[in-house]
Amino acid sequence: MAIVCVPSESTGGLGDRVSAHFGHAPVYTLWDSESGEVRVVPNDSEHMGGRGLPADNLAALGIDVLLCGGIGRKAIDLCAARGIEVFVGPWGTVGDAIEDWRAGRATPAGLVGGCGGGGRCG
Repeated sequence: MAIVCVPSESTGGLGDRVSAHFGHAPVYTLWDSESGEVRVVPNDSEHMGGRGLPADNLAALGIDVLLCGGIGRKAIDLCAARGIEVFVGPWGTVGDAIEDWRAGRATPAGLVGGCGGGGRCG
């Protein structure tokens, strides 16, 4: 079982578009691989005017896997230190990203090194 998080562009859900950058996504779509439940949570991290680092906030939600369009090296390391496995790639929808991960087509973030951050990925 895994709780999978996909940074999303708008209201979330399986049909929403994957955000180009982890820390600046408006929402995170969460998918439970055991139950199939989908939840949407706002990105209320300090990157979006709230509190905490995105990796800390996701760890508090029990996230096991992060699938994102782009992510900086520091965020990859912070996620890894919190037990969150990170995969990157240019996926279309949240559902597409999850299907690619389930089929073993997702690229581990450690193999690509991360982007420059600041929302310039994707």
